[in-house]
Amino acid sequence: MPELPEVETTRKGISTHLIGATISDVVVRNHTLRYPITPQLKSNLTGQALTELSRRGKYLLFKFPNGTLILHLGMSGVLRVLPQHTAIGKHDHMDLIFENKKVLRFTDPRRFGCAVWTTEPPENHSLLAKLGHEPLSKHFNSDYLFEILKKRKTNIKSLIMDSKVVVGVGNIYASEALYDARINPKVSSNRISRIRCELLVDSIKTILRQAIKQGGTTIKDFTSAEGKPGYFAQNLKVYGRENKECFSCGNTIKHLVQAQRSSYYCPTCQR
Repeated sequence: MPELPEVETTRKGISTHLIGATISDVVVRNHTLRYPITPQLKSNLTGQALTELSRRGKYLLFKFPNGTLILHLGMSGVLRVLPQHTAIGKHDHMDLIFENKKVLRFTDPRRFGCAVWTTEPPENHSLLAKLGHEPLSKHFNSDYLFEILKKRKTNIKSLIMDSKVVVGVGNIYASEALYDARINPKVSSNRISRIRCELLVDSIKTILRQAIKQGGTTIKDFTSAEGKPGYFAQNLKVYGRENKECFSCGNTIKHLVQAQRSSYYCPTCQR
């Protein structure tokens, strides 16, 4: 599943090609994604120039003079900038065709992604209104997180994956950040000290910045907007390394399931 670094990598890749370009046509081959694509999308977008492309959590916000297209990649979605008349694949559900002869193609085999049009401020839309702070923003800090931790008894991994607390810390990066901060994923949130909370915030920011810098994580069918795979997977310290040696202490990496998601940790380093 594309996580925040993959989405940010995609945003950067697309922006260099399409900011300022005007849409000449919209082709929707499958309206039945997670939410139905409105039949009016073509008339809403044709003749409109893309003024800005931003990200909120794992959502991409394509801003036009008359509204915003909110797009989520879902479990398997990919966006690519392609030459016009590129052959169409089985799971190519939507094309935004630009006057500069480039096509933004949305491919989503599992169809869990979405493309939602709104004319209201996007931050007020129901998909975005209740999202927590961006993890790389100044608002996500140890003071903010500690106030939440001391009131919650859920395990710490589930809490930092809660999008109402902080957005975009998906399963892979949650495991990596907890390892970096030397915190066991099973620990109850209200048992985390302020010092360890500070370490965790720093680790989340560090891990995500590293992943963005290196192009996102190569997981199954994700590639970047320019067709290049991410490389951060080579540097994963615990995720997917069950029964392998810990890079720090040499003991065995363990695996457990939390809230139906796989967690990986070193029981020696992460007490």
